[in-house]
Amino acid sequence: MFVAIQAQVATSSPADGPYLVEGVSDTMAYGLSRSIKINGTVKNGAIALGGDVIVQGTVEGDVAAIGGSVIQLEGSRIGGDVIVIGGAYRHGNETPNRSASSTTIMYAGYEQELRNMMRNPTEMVTPHWSARYVGLRILAVLFWFVVSVALTAAMPGTISQGIARLQLTTVRVAIIGFVAAAVIGAGVPFSLHYFPTPLSALIGLLALLLIVVAGLFGRVVIYAATGRWLQRKFLPIGRNSESGALLLGTSFWIALSSLPYIWPLVVAIMIVTSLGLVFTARYRIGWGLLSQPSLTSPRP
Repeated sequence: MFVAIQAQVATSSPADGPYLVEGVSDTMAYGLSRSIKINGTVKNGAIALGGDVIVQGTVEGDVAAIGGSVIQLEGSRIGGDVIVIGGAYRHGNETPNRSASSTTIMYAGYEQELRNMMRNPTEMVTPHWSARYVGLRILAVLFWFVVSVALTAAMPGTISQGIARLQLTTVRVAIIGFVAAAVIGAGVPFSLHYFPTPLSALIGLLALLLIVVAGLFGRVVIYAATGRWLQRKFLPIGRNSESGALLLGTSFWIALSSLPYIWPLVVAIMIVTSLGLVFTARYRIGWGLLSQPSLTSPRP
């Protein structure tokens, strides 16, 4: 029996009782935002998202719960593995009736958070506004502003070249960054699955290092370019302040990434753009801008 329960809109509403699975089922028992209780026999496993799996009968396959627990009552049997994320595996005082070759995978942290997330998926893209959240956003602005100032002071020419590439070859940067993100996203799992362990580990570490470097360098370039644009458009006074441009750009993007529902898109744009800037670092632009190291020098 395939059980699909619609997600609740409000997580504060009282939870419904567990869905009962009776008789013999040849397919999977599935619960979303609700617990399931298996009194009969399920031959193809059971899973609950945002609820518990209570086994009083027999489950021949694997049993999994995310944001809940797997509870095996006395006299029941689980023939496959038990996987629990954000919960616990509980059984009676006696040794549970399970297959000798089965395993148990359990991560017990963040049970309530995962349960709420499964019952209200919009929480994943909706920030919870509070004094603490606003304070963390302000702290993020200050942190990235300091990092941007330090990196700009250490590599002014490199940052200026990145700004010029972003202004003059935006489409090229975006396309190359998108292709690079797709290759990394598909290539790393492929290498981990098919390549020898030392080689796949090396590829994974290099990809991680590339993402970190691209994220650091790309963020600073994006912040600086955005700050320059904001200065030209809205601040005729003080438009030559490099620190002002960095502060404006940092504040703009941190605020944009704090908005509900659109922040995943903002983060994706920054990652793709950052990768594009890194992979076009040796691209030459004949527009005469690379000879101007100042971040706030006006465009010709």
